[in-house]
Amino acid sequence: MARDYYGTLGVARGATDQEIKRAYRKLARELHPDVNPNEEDRFKEVTTAYEVLSDPEKRRVVDAGGDPLAGPGGAGGFGGDPFGSGGLGDIFQTFFGGGGGGGFGGGRGPRGRVRPGEAALVGVTLDLDEIAEGARKEITVDTAVLCDTCTGSGTRNDSKPVTCATCKGAGEIQAIQRSFLGQVMTVRECPECHGVGETIPDPCLKCAGDGRVRSRRTLTVKIPAGVQEGMRVRLTGQGEVGPGGGPAGDLYVEVSEASDDVFVRDADDLHCTVRVPMADAALGTEIEVPTVLGSVGTVVVDAGTQPGAVVKVRGHGMPHLNTGMRGDLHAHLDVVVPRKLDPTQTELLNSLREAIDDDVELVSTTSKSAGSGGLFSKLRNAFAGR
Repeated sequence: MARDYYGTLGVARGATDQEIKRAYRKLARELHPDVNPNEEDRFKEVTTAYEVLSDPEKRRVVDAGGDPLAGPGGAGGFGGDPFGSGGLGDIFQTFFGGGGGGGFGGGRGPRGRVRPGEAALVGVTLDLDEIAEGARKEITVDTAVLCDTCTGSGTRNDSKPVTCATCKGAGEIQAIQRSFLGQVMTVRECPECHGVGETIPDPCLKCAGDGRVRSRRTLTVKIPAGVQEGMRVRLTGQGEVGPGGGPAGDLYVEVSEASDDVFVRDADDLHCTVRVPMADAALGTEIEVPTVLGSVGTVVVDAGTQPGAVVKVRGHGMPHLNTGMRGDLHAHLDVVVPRKLDPTQTELLNSLREAIDDDVELVSTTSKSAGSGGLFSKLRNAFAGR
């Protein structure tokens, strides 16, 4: 039974070539494997239907009630592979690079001149503020676009493609080779039409029959707030136009983060280093730290804060990509001891040292004052783990 190629594309039997092309492009964008991975089989069916109906000879066969892709027995060649999938046809393909296809000499048929385009990838670099707020960036893309002279047909004026004289429209050449299995039929791509099954005797002068030309375009891409290094934004249908004016692939914009002078990002959190004078660490203080999105986080340094302490300020980090909820700011405190003192400062510190009455001592590994995080404790744990 002949396949309903018109029904597959959702067009009437009397549809014009432009209506068929528009229907195919719409379906191809919806069913492309990059968009809907589960619709790959239907995408292939739609592409096959378009290849058939865009070929005048094959369309006449369809309109007459036949199926141009069905050979004798309905499967091409000698009526299908008598050994089933994975039979000798696959063995021939493995050993001789041709492919048994549909039985001994049953070819795969022409692949069609109109095919979907490839995806394209470009990079964009954002600073921390742009990532926090989201950004609109202009990008330049060098890719294939539809030829505006022939609108993808690849032909000049009113000329039409013709059946390839070398392969008679099959898209492949069959040959007999001798092997340890005897004489084996092998199949290779037709060198004249490159597997398409037809040639263009009067090609478009601008695109040389390819239906597309190279061009440089400028696009604006919207980057959502909260993206991270290596994430990609997809622009559907903005990639490379396919051969023969086929539907364009997608364009992917990959994000890179520029290093910041103050902050280090860890997912949705921000880390920074705050220098705290010795007196402020001892007595306590508050420090205001400007962060992203115009906010200011207050870092509270408690009295007696020790070097290396980390103060967390909630809600002053980066916004989450999906929820917009902000992470935290982690302020790493660097307690600064003065290197040079004038006489007055020296006298004051001496008075303070006498008042505190706290002597320098060597800390024992078993001393309670050493704590679990003391230097010797850390060293002991490190060596014990070897």
